[in-house]
Amino acid sequence: MSSFFSSRSKSAPSSAASSLKGKDVPPPTHDIFLTPEPGCEPKKRFDYDEAQLKQILELKHYTDTLLLPATDPYYPWELRFLNDPACHPRYMRAAKWKMDDAKRRIKGTIEWRREFKPELIEPEDVSVEAETGKIIISGFDYDARPIIYMRPGRENTETSPRQIRHLIFNLERAIDLMPPGQEQVAIIVDYKSATSQSNPSIGTARKVLNILQNHYVERLGRGLVVNMPWWINAFFSGISPFMDPITRDKIRFNPKLTELVPPSQLDYEFGGDYHLNFDHKIYWKQLIEFCHIAPDGTRVDEQGKPWVPPLGNGIKAAVDGLEPVEGAVATGQLKANGANGVNGAAAAVPVAPTESQKIASEHRKEEAGAEAEGTCTHGDGTAAVVNGVAGLSLANGNVNGNGVATALAEPPATETKPGAPLGEAVFDHPPNKEEKEAAKEIVEARS
Repeated sequence: MSSFFSSRSKSAPSSAASSLKGKDVPPPTHDIFLTPEPGCEPKKRFDYDEAQLKQILELKHYTDTLLLPATDPYYPWELRFLNDPACHPRYMRAAKWKMDDAKRRIKGTIEWRREFKPELIEPEDVSVEAETGKIIISGFDYDARPIIYMRPGRENTETSPRQIRHLIFNLERAIDLMPPGQEQVAIIVDYKSATSQSNPSIGTARKVLNILQNHYVERLGRGLVVNMPWWINAFFSGISPFMDPITRDKIRFNPKLTELVPPSQLDYEFGGDYHLNFDHKIYWKQLIEFCHIAPDGTRVDEQGKPWVPPLGNGIKAAVDGLEPVEGAVATGQLKANGANGVNGAAAAVPVAPTESQKIASEHRKEEAGAEAEGTCTHGDGTAAVVNGVAGLSLANGNVNGNGVATALAEPPATETKPGAPLGEAVFDHPPNKEEKEAAKEIVEARS
């Protein structure tokens, strides 16, 4: 029986390495992919019954009671986060529709965001962390999930809170890149050239896991790990007890990436046709400009004026003048808004109401009777009108009976196709006593 921590045979290449055999290196480019390839569209959809819609609305009412006063500088960004049409449904799904748990989770996230202000991290603050390309955003998988490449072997700084801010900055940018209908990312972790010293400690990994699982709920679509050295088994053994089972199930080791990502947008090191010649200044400029990030971390429109774009359908949809329809409970349910879009009016998305959206709209119409038409107030009576996030609250009084988009049904979760792991045994049997002791020693040394 092979060891639980058996090292890779030198004669047995990893799945990523084997995909390069006999393949010419494509011409290099400095360009990054910021939109999906045509034909790549989100496949995972959500629909909710009447009871679930009532729970979503109840959670929205709860967060309305937590909202900062309009005089607080962070108020527009907190309102933006809460007005993402898929925000409250994500927390209900993550809590498995247990209201008390959903309230606890979303309250914790609101408090964390007030302290951390993840959408306002200044590019210059984390630019040094990006200089070696240890985290790169470019391309989309077949389900239109933005791809975040992580390469621990390119680590260039000492462990610090700034490293975590850099990771969160990239998660926020990936959310900016999500096209309508998509609310998850694909993360590819490449351990090529990585060492146990360059890999994050167990303590740091636990902090990152806490942030991802508690404050970016339902955001991970796929976690793909390639070029695994033997000691990664011990590392994942050390952090797996802290992983949510659903998160853990989304991680695949040595998958065939060409089955998951279109070759035109997949790094050639993994069998694709895309060869990014990484230049930090060029890469950083493309990402910052596309996402409309100002030097202070806020947003600006194409005229350089301050802007708070609506959240939930990607920055491109906001730039094109699209915003969520009334009663939307999922990303991708859009209408044109010529007043708030950077580029003015855009063609409305032709959609028809489904039963779940009709129910949501009716609930909101009933509640609108007690409020002034066309106005949503929060706490101190101040109207919730903040650039692109005006009037998007589930609890407001505006109901557009004809502006209800198609609710999207959710099929069973799609399994990735990992293929046979090559060159090493990855958890190929339950660890024996000696192997557990070896894992414990490594974990304690890295804690």
